[in-house]
Amino acid sequence: MEKILISSCFLGNKVRYDGGDNLLVNTTLKRWKEDNRLVVICPELAGGLNTPRAPAEIQAIGNTIVVTTITGQDVTYAFKQGANQALLLCQKHNIRYALLKESSPSCGSSSIYNGQFSQQKIAGQGVTTDVLRANGIKVFSENNLQKLIDELTLS
Repeated sequence: MEKILISSCFLGNKVRYDGGDNLLVNTTLKRWKEDNRLVVICPELAGGLNTPRAPAEIQAIGNTIVVTTITGQDVTYAFKQGANQALLLCQKHNIRYALLKESSPSCGSSSIYNGQFSQQKIAGQGVTTDVLRANGIKVFSENNLQKLIDELTLS
């Protein structure tokens, strides 16, 4: 049975930057969890950050992408480490699909915040999504969960 990488916050774990979660209630997810198909990660915690933590956003500085907190701390290294840990889990479990939190600087798959801490979203992807996609892993979010379910049902 094919395993799926999933954002820890979707399972009700209090790993968000503010100490909250993003519990995702879905009967298929519940079944996948019961079937032990889900491999759980919070890339930010896996990269060494704590909960709670200062909000972070991706910024482009010249041709370089950096992740900084609202207080100005550069947390790019932690985000890259977390992305690499997610990739290692995918490789270990032969994972081809991930369900990650939209708009997160780690996990966003089609949108992220604009890097100015103004609550404005732009098209883009998070650090972990970028690494996973570069390695052939299909990344979905809560916004297109049904598409993931359909794809796995057909495979």
